Amino acid sequence: MQIWKNHSAAVQQAAAQQIDVLLFDAFSGLCLANTIEPMRAANTLAGRALYRWRLLTLGGAPATSSSGMSVAAHGALSGQGGDMLIVMPSYAFCRHASAATRRALRAAAQRYAVLAGFDTGSWLLADAGLLDGRRATIHWEELERFGEAFPEVLVERARFVEDGDRVTCSGAQAAFDVMTHRIGARHGQALRLELASLFMSPDGATPQDVPVARGRSVARAIRLMQEHIEQPLPIGDIARRTGRSQKDLEARMKRELGAAPRSVYRRIRLLAAQKLLKETDLAMAEVALRAGYQDASAMARAYKAEFGLRPSDERSGERVGCFASDPLGALPPDPQDIFRKKKDQEA
Repeated sequence: MQIWKNHSAAVQQAAAQQIDVLLFDAFSGLCLANTIEPMRAANTLAGRALYRWRLLTLGGAPATSSSGMSVAAHGALSGQGGDMLIVMPSYAFCRHASAATRRALRAAAQRYAVLAGFDTGSWLLADAGLLDGRRATIHWEELERFGEAFPEVLVERARFVEDGDRVTCSGAQAAFDVMTHRIGARHGQALRLELASLFMSPDGATPQDVPVARGRSVARAIRLMQEHIEQPLPIGDIARRTGRSQKDLEARMKRELGAAPRSVYRRIRLLAAQKLLKETDLAMAEVALRAGYQDASAMARAYKAEFGLRPSDERSGERVGCFASDPLGALPPDPQDIFRKKKDQEA
């Protein structure tokens, strides 16, 4: 993944992060999906396991979502540890604010590098005293009550808040923002943009990523590139349409994405070609034209340089590394679990 390089080579080779989700009955299925799916997609796009995850409950029993979906847990929270624990009670958070929950979360704080409260999970963290003196948010319907109940917490009206080793977010959709933001911070902002494109999410930078004025210019440039794949625009034209000089846009894009506009544009076009190769039977010449190349040979050279294989290999299913090493992470064996991992077919 040539242009999606992180600024740190050490991070490229780092072990997969262990992310655990602590579920309670009446959790939001949408919140869980928006938490797990960005990690699953990041693994797939990277071709290796960047993240692994487990679904936990306090006692190890299955949890039932607000919609009645039963999800098997990998185990109980006790004794588990990792890089991040995400607390996810959602709709019935008040009845889960018990002495047992407080004890379990305080103990977990010693075993996890980061504690997060998604949706109304902030309430349980605050109830355990784990947000004292910290900036935090919660679902906005509970914001006022949250501030009154926990005056020692610095409550903010925001989609999500990161304060050191504490992360809180305001709801199910914001969970997606948190996960893609953290994936981008660790593995490069270009991977975040690729995730946004995959999930049809707005690709503009969030306030936590970059200052708004700078982010808007780069986001606008990305949108123009995505809108003009078959007939690519000169970089100078893209710069003018964003209200920047070409030199300024190049500097901003290199700072935010770690790559020049020309490289980013090439990547976007080749991703479009990759999708056509995988999902259609179009001739190579037609795929090349739709990706903005005058002939199949030119596309093939760029494709090999970008992905390390020929377009024909992509179509014949010979791509190495995307699925063979099981990058999806461990998932519960419950047949009703909508997040069950699908077994990959041998090529």
